[in-house]
Amino acid sequence: MKEFQLIEHYFRNKGQKRRDVELSIGDDCALVNPADNKSIAISCDTLVENVHFLSDIPAHALGYKSLAVNLSDLAAMGAEPAWFTLALTLPSVDEPWLARFSEGLFEIAEYYGVALIGGDTTRGPRSISITINGQVIKGTALTRAGAKNGDWVYVTGTLGDSALGLDVLRGAKIVNTEDKEYLINRHYYPTPRVLAGQALRTLATSAIDLSDGLISDIGHVLKASNVGAIIDVSQIPLSTSLKANLSREDALSYALTGGEDYELLFTVPESQRGAIDTALIHAGVKFVKIGQICAGDKLKLVDDGKVFMPVSRSFEHFS
Repeated sequence: MKEFQLIEHYFRNKGQKRRDVELSIGDDCALVNPADNKSIAISCDTLVENVHFLSDIPAHALGYKSLAVNLSDLAAMGAEPAWFTLALTLPSVDEPWLARFSEGLFEIAEYYGVALIGGDTTRGPRSISITINGQVIKGTALTRAGAKNGDWVYVTGTLGDSALGLDVLRGAKIVNTEDKEYLINRHYYPTPRVLAGQALRTLATSAIDLSDGLISDIGHVLKASNVGAIIDVSQIPLSTSLKANLSREDALSYALTGGEDYELLFTVPESQRGAIDTALIHAGVKFVKIGQICAGDKLKLVDDGKVFMPVSRSFEHFS
């Protein structure tokens, strides 16, 4: 199968159709028509085999996750997903693998209403690069640079499951049989908090998605906002599966530094706390307050009033 046959069979005219796409796959460029009152939010992620994903990851999961991590970036800015491009590098044409990969990719694309409008395929070590575009009403996008002294710090979902799932896949951890599938699926199939991000647009002062670990990611917010924070680790949301298989200290270390949760961390002023409760309940997302923004530029972790020091598990691309 040649390149254009591959694109035609597995990717062209697949998935979501949008009225704002004037010209899609099949020409030198795609043409899209964003609304006049919208800003375009753009994010790009590359996943490389044996760096960002294991070589034996199911193709369906890889297709799903490749788009999910980009959708999570849009969620952090409160953007509505619209269009994406895919650059796919493969060592060879494996048609059963491509069928499963495209199924996973378009399953999540359909769910969030985002359309594939172009891309590229080439031969080489397996990697997936996606550039995603979303729309957000001008002046309402969430950023990392808005947290203020006194704001409360929240996170959605539970933290640490994906990192433990990865260690189970690597053979570095053994967990209870009843928890194994849940933890692995939390690694393979993260849930981008798109609706939650949109609900937060006019209420939160800053937001970020948790991809590299809570400690690392909140550090980006503190730097961009020129503030500090105090986090109470006893309030970090942990799943039943995480707590059933790890000591409390290890569970907190996974939650604080494990990465790839793709939950949202956001800051909210006292005046909006009640509104946040209503907005996120309607979005169907669980969330919890874990700390507060303070003056200065340091992050302080406390547990029962004492300083807490986790074991680092955060991911560094060039470590």
